[in-house]
Amino acid sequence: MPDNGLIVTRRPERFMADDHRVITRFFPVGGEARVHAVLDRVAGLSDGAVDKLLREVLDEFGPRHRNIRATYLRHFSNIQGYAEDPGALSEERRLLIGSYFTMEYSIESAALFNPSIVAHPDQTGLEDGQLRFIMSLRATGEGHVSSIVFRTGTVDRTGHLEFDAPGRFTAKLRVQQDRMYDKKLFFLKLVEMAAYSDGARIVLDELPDFFTYQQLDEKIHEVRDRPGRPSPFSESAENMLWLARSNYRLQVPPDTDPSEVVIFPSSENESRGIEDVRLTRFTEDDGNVTYYGTYTAYNGFRILPQILETADFCDIRVHTLNGKYVQNKGMALFPRRIDGWYMMVSRLDGENMYLMKSDNMHFWNEAVKLQAPRYPWEFVQIGNCGAPIETEAGWILLTHGVGPMRKYCIGVSLLDLNDPSKIIGHLTEPLLLPNEEERDGYVPNVVYSCGAVAHGDLLVMPYAMSDSATCFATVLIPDLINALLRTTPLCPLPSSDPVAVE
Repeated sequence: MPDNGLIVTRRPERFMADDHRVITRFFPVGGEARVHAVLDRVAGLSDGAVDKLLREVLDEFGPRHRNIRATYLRHFSNIQGYAEDPGALSEERRLLIGSYFTMEYSIESAALFNPSIVAHPDQTGLEDGQLRFIMSLRATGEGHVSSIVFRTGTVDRTGHLEFDAPGRFTAKLRVQQDRMYDKKLFFLKLVEMAAYSDGARIVLDELPDFFTYQQLDEKIHEVRDRPGRPSPFSESAENMLWLARSNYRLQVPPDTDPSEVVIFPSSENESRGIEDVRLTRFTEDDGNVTYYGTYTAYNGFRILPQILETADFCDIRVHTLNGKYVQNKGMALFPRRIDGWYMMVSRLDGENMYLMKSDNMHFWNEAVKLQAPRYPWEFVQIGNCGAPIETEAGWILLTHGVGPMRKYCIGVSLLDLNDPSKIIGHLTEPLLLPNEEERDGYVPNVVYSCGAVAHGDLLVMPYAMSDSATCFATVLIPDLINALLRTTPLCPLPSSDPVAVE
């Protein structure tokens, strides 16, 4: 056990993966010939046979999903171009065809892990000493595709946790095409991508200061058809549309419980998964609160840091992050500006932690090395375990370290309150390491968190257990700070010189 004198209380509460939680997805049965084959087979059914088969499908799958009929019609619209005369088909036949191009996907069938927790936007109706929270988790299903799910509950001053019962249905949020794009920000992102060309300039010059995806698409088609347009134009057009599709809006349907929400990969960047959301409850200088969640998008070939933004978890906007130092994984945003700057802790090189700062949430071009591996349990790499937590003594930063046999442990650093590039304490031993019960799972020998929350004198820390389940632990913040301030580094802290990253 760690010899740091701290009492870490493992809570009995635990979240396990539940393979009953399913969403619907479009089912691509194969190429054009196979789509035609399905259509032809359904066309060969009598109206009576269609009605009977549709009733059976609805009886079997309707109770498992909210408004399954709308899903079938939407999926039919995806392939209606292959039908000879789609307008002549009855609604029952269109519904039945849609069911053949629909599949269930178990979002948690492989694992439910890497939690992040923040105070819920609604703190009304609570008993004295209670805090309502919202927690994000990484759900992984067939094909190792990851999505974001949520749970809510309360915690009292003693650390006792109560969780709200999950909703009956689970449904992925669909992209809303009515979001508005800021032309100035869109221009800056194109420049950052080295994708601002004469063709892009013409398109943007003729768009209003705020425009929709449809307006962008229509303007691109209009410019493409003009004689004498800049050449080549196709690459410029695709870059603009790619950028728009990567910055999108998700809207939660009314009366939807947060536990029913699934943020499933929606853009090309995310096609193979959304990983490890780190939530931050961010307070602006005027007191307004916005929730941000940095995460890693993966398309099967490369990773790309992105960020979601919401005031209430009902209207969610997703943005690309840009800049010289938007690299690798694990970007955690501080919960307020410091000396006028946004700040994040990140890991640019896969080994060390860095402190980034910016005057624009979307662009990150300044970074200094914050911390390198120093102790045996973190010799392979060190990174953060979520957003820093503000205390009068400094910023508590949970860290993760990788040691022998790729064992992941959770450590803690204390950063100077006014200058977070200064580390004023770092536990020489882990705060939490996998015990015998926690070491076996989907990825063995791992304890890992994407964010904790302070409640009174308690630090409430959800953590993943070998990527298979989510557990909880608490520790007293005054005891933790005293232990951090007693530490003497084994070697000098790393320099805060500007970092050079290729």
